[in-house]
Amino acid sequence: MYVLATRIDVHIAEAQSLKDKRRVVTSIVDGARRRYGVASSQVDGERDLDRWQRASLGFAAVSNSQHHTTEVIDEVSRFVWSFPEVAVIEEERTWLT
Repeated sequence: MYVLATRIDVHIAEAQSLKDKRRVVTSIVDGARRRYGVASSQVDGERDLDRWQRASLGFAAVSNSQHHTTEVIDEVSRFVWSFPEVAVIEEERTWLT
């Protein structure tokens, strides 16, 4: 079993409220879950929850093939990058054992 998790930190330049942030984050997280069958969530730390323009998004894929798991997370990453409302600041991947 192969499990790959990624955390993607994004900047949402046009967010002027937590409601704006939540709209963008929900669209990305729910969209990735539906399209790619991954576990997904907003994973902001305490300090980022009240920041309107920053968000950390977490995604995890499980497969019986390391190659397939990597492909799925690559697709999720491209999906996040495709949103014009966000600028990706950082992405960190971790293989879980």
